[in-house]
Amino acid sequence: MKLSVIIVNYNVCYFLEQCLHSVFKACKGIDAEVIVVDNNSVDGSLAMLHEKFPDVVLIDNKRNTGFSFANNQAMRISKGEYVLLLNPDTVVEEDTFSSIISFMDAHPEGGGLGVKMIDGKGKFLPESKRGLPTPEVAFYKIFGLSLIFPKSKIFGRYHLGFLDNDHVHEIEILSGAFMFMRRSVLDEVGLLDEDFFMYGEDIDLSYRITKAGYKNYYFPFTRIIHYKGESTKKSSINYVFVFYRAMIIFARKHFSQQNANLFSFFINLAIYLRAAVAIASRFTGRMLLPVIDALVLFAGMSGLSKFWEKQIQWRSGGDFDPVFLKKMVPVYILIWLVSVLFSGGYDKPIKIWKIIRGVSVGTVFIYLLYFFLPSDLHFSRALIALGAGLSVLTLTVIRYALHLMGLHGYELNKALNKRFLVIGSKDECARVSRLLEKTSVIPGFIGLLSHAEEPADKRFFIGNISELKECIEVNKVDELIFCARDVSAQRIINLMEELVVTDVDFKIAPPRSLYLIGSNSSEGSGDLYIIDMNSITSPSNKRNKRLLDLGVAFLLLLSFPVSALKMKSPLLYLKNIFFVLLGWKSWVGYAKQEVPVGYSYKPLPQIRPGILNPGDGEPMGSVNPELINKLNLLYSKDYTLSHDWSIIRKGFVFLGKRR
Repeated sequence: MKLSVIIVNYNVCYFLEQCLHSVFKACKGIDAEVIVVDNNSVDGSLAMLHEKFPDVVLIDNKRNTGFSFANNQAMRISKGEYVLLLNPDTVVEEDTFSSIISFMDAHPEGGGLGVKMIDGKGKFLPESKRGLPTPEVAFYKIFGLSLIFPKSKIFGRYHLGFLDNDHVHEIEILSGAFMFMRRSVLDEVGLLDEDFFMYGEDIDLSYRITKAGYKNYYFPFTRIIHYKGESTKKSSINYVFVFYRAMIIFARKHFSQQNANLFSFFINLAIYLRAAVAIASRFTGRMLLPVIDALVLFAGMSGLSKFWEKQIQWRSGGDFDPVFLKKMVPVYILIWLVSVLFSGGYDKPIKIWKIIRGVSVGTVFIYLLYFFLPSDLHFSRALIALGAGLSVLTLTVIRYALHLMGLHGYELNKALNKRFLVIGSKDECARVSRLLEKTSVIPGFIGLLSHAEEPADKRFFIGNISELKECIEVNKVDELIFCARDVSAQRIINLMEELVVTDVDFKIAPPRSLYLIGSNSSEGSGDLYIIDMNSITSPSNKRNKRLLDLGVAFLLLLSFPVSALKMKSPLLYLKNIFFVLLGWKSWVGYAKQEVPVGYSYKPLPQIRPGILNPGDGEPMGSVNPELINKLNLLYSKDYTLSHDWSIIRKGFVFLGKRR
């Protein structure tokens, strides 16, 4: 056998399906096997694999074993002369495998190979080629010198920015997203080091290949899309600790004691710097707008109260008690803004009616509070009403200002006004158009473009693919959707790279699927448009579910000495409480899916792993695989807080179980 493609999957069902479609196309004409290792996913991945990819060699782990262990499992049973470790959030071109095999066959000194990678926006990913992270290179990377001088031969060695992106080069480190290696070399140097749970294992294995006298190559004559999934959310504090700790393991393994200590010093320094930046970034991202709202609203209320006391209430002299401005106004503002938050006024895209609803509810609450306050705090009720009007006006003006400034995420009614262009055959374009119309996104325009070069039927299409640029410009298109059945991955990538200078976003519609997948950010895991199943992942439900998780976790923590008596494993119970508080788990998530005979698979939106699942709310003995799959589907589609609470209440004694 010539090639073994190995993919480790953990809760990225949508990406995996799209990846496998492209992999099997690229395997045509090659004696190859595809091995998927599932690390106990609970998002329907196994159901999808059984239904849509029965030819896959599946390893079904009952726990998340980590990237290294899972890949080693597959490599030990693989039969190929070459082994490819491939991330599930990738799309390969049709000629990718044949091209890299031909190159390595012609270069027997090659031990490993990486390819040119682009993100979901069509931008080149610098991690396509990397240098060895020595203490010196790490220093330049940590303190931003490699970012300031990316093409410098001194400062730019981490991503080898001084090497041409479009030429073959010898490199030191391969990306874990695409590691193509010769089996005979792996037999000599060994497999992945399982001391690395996630991150760092690609650096370690790449370095061992070069130390053994083989060469690693960067090969740009075939490309892949790498959406950069959950593991690359660099604003995540967990990412910072896991990634940099992996670098310390690598240093202690391969560097001298002195260099390893120096490296560890820089890495530990980086951990705290990056963690501080991550915390500050997350705080700023979430709190900046509410802080601006509060400050502007306080200034407005101050001016309004001065006007009211001088021109209306005490024309001949007098003013409000200082308590009003110092204490009551901040309380009013806090109530208004919290009410706007729970009304969805801070969700994106911004919708003004949610702000109006939030301020209205907050105002009613303030009036109710008013009657329970002592008489010396009974200030003007008319001023409260005027303050409510000022709040709506102020918050609306601030958002319009942000909208006019063109800041990402603050576009008003963006989801309602998006203009789409679907590229494919007549039947696929029609299918994808119907899909779009059934999602939570309400398109402002859907244009259909033929994937063929010949003149298109203008009764159905607005043009053909050769007229793409003109169609984008004339129709002011925001997003392109490629039908993967009709448009090759190679052509999709060509067009993405060609249009990278535009503001157009890209999605791919896998054949026979009920979703579209893409990425509008190099730091994001991707954006999904999913039919009929956006309820649990809507911003308001995500926020409310998280608040319920935190509230229950705090209550359980406070009552731990008593509530732990009902648990079979008090230690696991306490551990689960902290996992929920840290956001690593939720009290309720999906049950692991299986595929009973005759059951049709339907994918689920991704959420946090749960301690409990919808089946835990059912009577004992009534749960079977088909029922569990249906319960998961209903849970994702018609999510309510009361349902979560019911499952937690009924499954209370199981809160100390292991998932």
